[in-house]
Amino acid sequence: MLKRVFMAPDPGRLRLRFAARAVLGVGLAVVVCGLAGHSLAGAVTGGLAALLALFTVTDATVRGQALTTVLLPAVGLPVLAAAAELHDQPGARDLTFLAVVGAGVYARRWGPRGHSLGVFAFMTYFVAQFLHATPGQLPELYAAVLLSVLTASAVRFGLWCYERRLPPAAVPAPPAGTGLARVTTRQAIQATAGAGFALVVGQLLSGERWYWAVGAAWWVFVNTTSRGETLVRGFRRVLGTVIGVGLGLLVAVPLHGAAVPTAVLLAVCVFGIFYTAAVSYTWMMLCVTVLAELLYGLLGVLDPALLALRFAETGVGALGAVLAVLFVLPVTTHTVTDAWIRRALRCVHACTAEAAARLAGNEGADPIARVAELEQLLGRVRLSVAPLVHPLNPMLGRKRRARRVLALLDDCAREIRGLVAVAADPEASHDARLAAACWRVEAAVEALTGGGDVPVSAIEATATEPALAHLHGVERALADLAKPLRAPLRSPLVGA
Repeated sequence: MLKRVFMAPDPGRLRLRFAARAVLGVGLAVVVCGLAGHSLAGAVTGGLAALLALFTVTDATVRGQALTTVLLPAVGLPVLAAAAELHDQPGARDLTFLAVVGAGVYARRWGPRGHSLGVFAFMTYFVAQFLHATPGQLPELYAAVLLSVLTASAVRFGLWCYERRLPPAAVPAPPAGTGLARVTTRQAIQATAGAGFALVVGQLLSGERWYWAVGAAWWVFVNTTSRGETLVRGFRRVLGTVIGVGLGLLVAVPLHGAAVPTAVLLAVCVFGIFYTAAVSYTWMMLCVTVLAELLYGLLGVLDPALLALRFAETGVGALGAVLAVLFVLPVTTHTVTDAWIRRALRCVHACTAEAAARLAGNEGADPIARVAELEQLLGRVRLSVAPLVHPLNPMLGRKRRARRVLALLDDCAREIRGLVAVAADPEASHDARLAAACWRVEAAVEALTGGGDVPVSAIEATATEPALAHLHGVERALADLAKPLRAPLRSPLVGA
């Protein structure tokens, strides 16, 4: 885990900038709330709003990110009002919470914006339970949310908008389908069922902190699609919580809510959440757990018994999510993995075609954009295959096949990047054999996605023909993919 976080590549130092900007944005939001005279509850609400505005908004363009950020209070404030008004009506409060869970997951069908708004709505309801918000606190909490989102926006889009110098990110479209065939619809039902289980059992454990279990169930479903992904994420959430609780006993409890050291550690936790999110869910949850413990320290209620309850509620939430994905409209790992691999293979062909067209003199061809899309698709493939290569998977043969598929897809991506680099050279010339090689790549992709035989080129590329050499490398990788892809990548961990 240490290597994954501290040795993971960070091209352009984007993760570092992402995390540093978060500390600045969240810190300024809390300071603004303090200067406005808000109570500790208002400052906590404002800090969370700023954190979510900086963390969850992932639209492809800066303009899209700004629009989504503007919409966050429009979704969050009515949810906050509902949570506060239903504070003394447990039945209605719980049913509304489950409705927010289902709607928040279903909103993912509209892509990154729907995902961001869904997460913001859920976390707004969650923080109302965390703070035991009442109707009398609503004006202050409204002001805290608006001030904090405005402050975070000023940092993100004014003071430090490094995204303006980057090409728009390629965001893969959500899996298609209608009705129950749509993955997001199934996940919404699963998340609601898992949260319902967590809510009931969590209240049996604690009538005060039951919402922890619901939160744990919710976050297990974020950025997952299949049963295997959800199971692995649940395991990592519990592991991160266990380590975080241990750190809390060593660090947060002895502080007794001391303001200055707690503020410093809160900044470290915010940095850790943002810096580790892309590479290790376990580390991210560790930071989230310690952050929550520090906040409870500020509220004056932190003790070892509360940390033990935190662990128990997290386990209940993870169990609820696991039961839901196993028995409620399950989406198998194999189905999801196969769909993402097919999309990645088709993108490989599109990349080669665009690069060949550029070499042929077509100035309108843009292989760079296709490469960015391929990287995003390969990221989704790695996420969906994660259960198959997980250390707890006892089926070594299937694990080897899954790793072989990932390695060959990485080979394809490496050759594609080399081909695009050649195509970007204004002095590169078109070789007549490129068209034939691109045709063979197309035929190989069609064979892999349709079940036919994969053609293998007999041409031996030479160092004096770099474009053809890269295309030949793509052909070989596609031919080698035939064998592992013919064997279904099913995981015994998920009963696929």
